[in-house]
Amino acid sequence: MDKTKHIHFVGICGTANSAEAIAFKNIGYVVTGSDKGFFPPISTALQEAGVNFYAGWHPEKMVAKGNPDLVIYGVSSGSSNPETLYAKNHGIETLSEGEARGKYFRRENSIVSVGTWGKTTTSALIAHILKETGHHPSYVTGGLLQDGSPSAAVTESEWSVIEGDEYKSSPTDTTPKFIYCFPTHLLISGVSWDHADLYPTEDAYFAVFEDLVANIPASGLIVACIDHPGVRRVIGLAKARVVTYGKRSSADYRYVKVGESKSGLRFGILRGKEAFAVESQLLGNFQAENITGCFALAKEIGIPVKDILSNISSFQGIKRRLEKRLENDKITVIDDIAHSPEKAKTVLRDLRAIYGQAKIIAIFEPNIGSRIGESAVKYTDAFSSANSVIIPHLTKLKIDTTSNLKPLDGQDLLKLISRSHPDVHYIPDDTKLVSEILDSAAGQLIDQSTVTVIVFLGAHGFRGMIESTIQKLSS
Repeated sequence: MDKTKHIHFVGICGTANSAEAIAFKNIGYVVTGSDKGFFPPISTALQEAGVNFYAGWHPEKMVAKGNPDLVIYGVSSGSSNPETLYAKNHGIETLSEGEARGKYFRRENSIVSVGTWGKTTTSALIAHILKETGHHPSYVTGGLLQDGSPSAAVTESEWSVIEGDEYKSSPTDTTPKFIYCFPTHLLISGVSWDHADLYPTEDAYFAVFEDLVANIPASGLIVACIDHPGVRRVIGLAKARVVTYGKRSSADYRYVKVGESKSGLRFGILRGKEAFAVESQLLGNFQAENITGCFALAKEIGIPVKDILSNISSFQGIKRRLEKRLENDKITVIDDIAHSPEKAKTVLRDLRAIYGQAKIIAIFEPNIGSRIGESAVKYTDAFSSANSVIIPHLTKLKIDTTSNLKPLDGQDLLKLISRSHPDVHYIPDDTKLVSEILDSAAGQLIDQSTVTVIVFLGAHGFRGMIESTIQKLSS
């Protein structure tokens, strides 16, 4: 990158793209960006880092101070984006998200965290452990860190940690992003059919993971959660050494006796005759699985156990992963990126375990892959741990206008979820939705014996509804 001075991101408001933009800004590059819309907390992070960005696609703004040296374009930017086309037509280097990640962040020892779930938390925790033990890795994780530290960094270390996304690398390049990372060390948390808009069959989805596993070099390492049948299916193709983790008695690293509370987790990890006590600030029983995978990988690459455990304890987690936005003795507001029925089910189940008899109100907006008809079966009983479910207006920013598949709309989702849940509402007006939440919470406050948990589930920023709800509840 010796000749690169100015990098422009087309689709800068994606979680990983924004993190990479800030990483380049932090090492001295001029960084600009554009996107269809901007929402907290991503927009706030970009502003605080001093990254200049604007709404819409405007080649004249992109080149206002001269042509950029490099243009990195995101999946959501569209196949005929005028800024990307300008760059290609004028000889400016262009790279997809996946290509950029592999070219500028990947190092000789390439740790990549993949899976249908858990990859953001595990990549962030592994990066945290390596940073705190003096390895100074390059890293990319698709989430904002609770402690305010950067979500991505470019360093000269021989180690890198990258969240390996199975989704396509660009609007026209269907290669999974994780392919460009060429992992030498792979953590695989779970494989279950997702992104039906890109992978129309379960076999198509599994095939990309099978190819990834098969191409890990024999000298490499695969750390895999053996509890999940999808993982057991794909690791059979491994040439590399495989270390397993999970609850199963056959796991190399087995986690036991998980205790969870509003303040975090306590549990044990068994490795043969060795036993290790783990404490974490993370919420959710499912995080014990993620933590165990990170513990196993860190130990297998030679990091001392005492350092692993202390850094697991100090790790504050990811924003929008069971993030408490408001909490008092009567009402808790939680924000989580769970954008599929499968992920929503896990989050709601853990909230029920933590909060007992509380009234749980779930506001759910699925990603585009969970709005395809083929995903309908996954909605059965997905919201059984919630007392009520609200579907908001589904943002059109999530619709792929080039696809022939017609996504489910709000009314479709209402009918679908209502098949297995008695209290589901579709409220397309944001102001009315917030009022409905407040009315429900107010009713609960009358009963001094109950607590209300309001949880927003979805990848989108909910157009300020979370902030409005918190503000009105606080006042």
